[in-house]
Amino acid sequence: MKRSFARRELLGTAAAVGAAALLGPLAGSARAADGSAEGPWPTRFLLPNGFQPEGITIGRSPYAYLGSLGTGDVYRASLATGRGRIVSKGPGTGHSVAGLKIDRHERRLFLSGGFSREIRVADARSGEIVRNFPVGAANSMVNDVILTPDAAWFTDSFQPQLYRLPLDLRGEPGRAVETVPLGGAWEQGTDFTANGIERTPDGCALLVVNTVVEGGSLMRVDPRTATARRVDLGDLRIPFGDGLLLLGRHLYIVQQQRNQIDVVLLNDAGTRGTAIGRITDPERFRIPTTAAAFGRRIYLPNARFDVGPTPETEYDVVAVGQV
Repeated sequence: MKRSFARRELLGTAAAVGAAALLGPLAGSARAADGSAEGPWPTRFLLPNGFQPEGITIGRSPYAYLGSLGTGDVYRASLATGRGRIVSKGPGTGHSVAGLKIDRHERRLFLSGGFSREIRVADARSGEIVRNFPVGAANSMVNDVILTPDAAWFTDSFQPQLYRLPLDLRGEPGRAVETVPLGGAWEQGTDFTANGIERTPDGCALLVVNTVVEGGSLMRVDPRTATARRVDLGDLRIPFGDGLLLLGRHLYIVQQQRNQIDVVLLNDAGTRGTAIGRITDPERFRIPTTAAAFGRRIYLPNARFDVGPTPETEYDVVAVGQV
């Protein structure tokens, strides 16, 4: 995934000046990470060397699933012990897993295939890939995914569109993926644009990171019309916005190159929000990309996009307390 690594490096450099201004208004509410909410459970655990993580998902059980940008493998780790193993073997080099989500029944994993332009569905128990959908164009990147009651939605970082995979009442995926062009206030840059995706607190719309609009913004997308409008976050800009995690009305925005999580309190409709805090950890954050929650903890994989990946490169997951 050399292209992905280079693209994120470019984003980090280009947006550095704009992001520096964010430190002032939130300086009083920034705090060091605290991962002690679950007692003796580890606040850091290692992944296999060379794994190249980016996405993470956690269901109702205390297990984290992480995808590999390098090979498309999926690794499952116990949150109680930190130990884990590969539970789904990926297709190999060039067929990454960028984002992933486990369904509410903990039966299926929905996998974003990055530059392979694949949407894959894996059996969470056996690890078998049961569906594989090719999507997009030559320069598409299937990046992140969120599940709603009737669909799995995926972002494309290089095209102004989302992908919708219908789900039936049992959560079984349909036979085809719909490409949904984005409209309204959506602006597509010449390079990497869309990143993380979530639902609004009321469940009626989608939230998508846009790295271009006004120096990095959160966009609210109507799933019926694909019309996008900018969410009013006051002075907060998110040029490094990556994974999104919604807990109630608290939205956790992982700003990977800044090694921080910005916390926003949204209204129910997700049309506006107020920045209420920032989580940082200079010692343990090494370009975290996405987030998943269990209990009072938030778990983040360190993607380490600032170093060239090798088979010996160390990767880990760290836990912090919720705001």
